[in-house]
Amino acid sequence: MYHHLDKRQARKLLAGMPAEELVERLAETFRVLADPTRVRILYLLSQAELCVHDLAQLLEVSQPAASHHLRILRMQGLVRTRREGKSIYYALDDEHVVELFRCGYDHIRHQS
Repeated sequence: MYHHLDKRQARKLLAGMPAEELVERLAETFRVLADPTRVRILYLLSQAELCVHDLAQLLEVSQPAASHHLRILRMQGLVRTRREGKSIYYALDDEHVVELFRCGYDHIRHQS
């Protein structure tokens, strides 16, 4: 039995719980964001649309390493691509990703 909750309160809390699939997807999103290089990529893409070559140069990582991180971010739906000639440009997928990044950043700055 619950320590401080009655059954009615417990049912009400559990009724609002997101479906298991959504909980798993959210947890996977946070796992993807747990990598510092990916956080740096999100920051840069929150400022400008960039190609993998420029991202690699800015982050001082190899182009294959940058591509690897971008592929993971893209598979998670955090980054989208746009082709221009032979170049592929990366951007944050939508305003939700921008807001997620900004909220996390503001939270960390607030703690300092």
